[in-house]
Amino acid sequence: MRLLKQLGAVAVIAFVGGQAVAAMDGNPLLTLVLGIATAVLALLTYGWVVRRTERRAVVEVGRSGAGAATGRGVLVGTGMFAVVIAVIALFGGYRVDGVGSLTGMTALFGFMAAAAVTEELIFRGILFRIVEERAGTWGALVLTGLLFGLVHLLNPHASLWGALAIAVEAGGMLAAAYAATRTLWLPIGLHFGWNFAGAGIFGATVSGKDGLDGLLAGVTSGPTLLSGGDFGPEASLSAVLAGVLLTAVFMRLAHRRGHVVRRRRRGDTPADAVATLTP
Repeated sequence: MRLLKQLGAVAVIAFVGGQAVAAMDGNPLLTLVLGIATAVLALLTYGWVVRRTERRAVVEVGRSGAGAATGRGVLVGTGMFAVVIAVIALFGGYRVDGVGSLTGMTALFGFMAAAAVTEELIFRGILFRIVEERAGTWGALVLTGLLFGLVHLLNPHASLWGALAIAVEAGGMLAAAYAATRTLWLPIGLHFGWNFAGAGIFGATVSGKDGLDGLLAGVTSGPTLLSGGDFGPEASLSAVLAGVLLTAVFMRLAHRRGHVVRRRRRGDTPADAVATLTP
């Protein structure tokens, strides 16, 4: 029941905010403002509904260290995409045809902020966290990662390979980032940094969504395993490998910190499955 209540509350904000942002297409300033407003409102709604349904302090979106953790995530996400696009360019799969649009880049900042926050609240803050209580950390990582990939089948130019790539490189990596830190700020920053670097800086197609005007007018070409094809660099082999590497790093960190929850067995209480989960 709490899962449905939490999902419903955040999903309403995500949907209404997404529609408002989409309606402002062509007005970069309003898109920026509405995107940030959607992100803030989603965070406030998540905190409110979790406090009401779970009767606890919502430490995963606590203010302490939020800026630093988000900033680290943005740097890692941006750096990760830069490395991926550099590998693609090295093999002739990416080129810059000129300068893009600063106003488009501004609009994308708001759009990507709303997307990163609402998706992380839904997939890591609600689904992963609650599924983890029964399925354990690894089970929740696999299940929610696959669901995250499947949802991307609804995007333009979607393919089964693209959805699988997203499930592995993003669904797994972002869940592992949460498991390692027990805060949503790092995965939110990672998610935003990756998406904004892709569309807002390098002008690449993101999750099948093209026509996004970023700082550079980027063009990808070549086989899907090299460039990601119509789905964008996220479906490239280099992106998948980068995501797997970071997932391994974060899960190793989660193990070292005692943040890995084992699958609950018959007769277990929630406390029996948890080692220590101090953010």
